[in-house]
Amino acid sequence: MRIMSGRVLLIGAGGHAQVVAEALWRMAEAGSGWEPLGFVDDEPTLQGCSFLGLPVLGPIALWREVGADALIVAVGDNATRRRLYLALREAGARFATVVHPRAVVAPDVVIGPGSMILAGVVVNMGSVIGANVILNTACSLDHHNRIGDHVHVAPGVHTGGDVSIGEGALLGIGATVLPGRTVGAWSVLGAGAVAVHDIPPGVMALGVPARWGDRRDDGRWTMDDGR
Repeated sequence: MRIMSGRVLLIGAGGHAQVVAEALWRMAEAGSGWEPLGFVDDEPTLQGCSFLGLPVLGPIALWREVGADALIVAVGDNATRRRLYLALREAGARFATVVHPRAVVAPDVVIGPGSMILAGVVVNMGSVIGANVILNTACSLDHHNRIGDHVHVAPGVHTGGDVSIGEGALLGIGATVLPGRTVGAWSVLGAGAVAVHDIPPGVMALGVPARWGDRRDDGRWTMDDGR
């Protein structure tokens, strides 16, 4: 179940979590009903620290004890974020959805629980954003995009209309996906790369146009551009 207001506990206290905390403060100022409560993190060196006026309250295992109304898994790495999200959901956690007041999101866009839409993001009409997704600073998704669960769309990424991004994929800083193209589940589209063709699942695609391949026995990669 997703709730629409209350105190939000951030899972993680690293750099990305601090960006998400700042977005929650801006949402609170705009009257959203959400307010950040603090962080939990398993990193010992972060215990007792404070960021943006919010304390690190202990390790993640203490999440039930701090009195939060909802959680947000504010971890940049997709596999780690998925693991934590699924474990917490199984344990009965409820999740907030973060939308920075300076994001522009069309009224009909569907956003899954636990997703984070940060400052300067634009999401156009007809798009569907999965659960536990990061749409990072100043990226843009054109009309009718379909973004799978646990995806990270990095700062400055741009996608055309009718783009599909599979579960767990990472679109690196400044990457571009042409209209109608697909990036497969758990693939990486590298920083500045341009997806001219569909990207299959589970590959790393680099360059302009983006190319990918398989690792050979000698450790090198055989590359393909999808044509």
